Amino acid sequence: MKITLNGIERQVASGETVASLLDSLGIDPRRVAVELNREIVRKADYSSALAEGDRVEVVHFVGGG
Repeated sequence: MKITLNGIERQVASGETVASLLDSLGIDPRRVAVELNREIVRKADYSSALAEGDRVEVVHFVGGG
């Protein structure tokens, strides 16, 4: 199925979850915030399945001072 990840269309497996998507990208879920269809996803909901046409934004935390 197709989703949009950070503005780029991408094919993912049916049943893909936020957690499995992050894992396949090699992203540590403790170091990012995820937005799904313009709503922040709570880490407790990372096991929710993605759907055709979903828009996912992954934002990395950057330290600064």
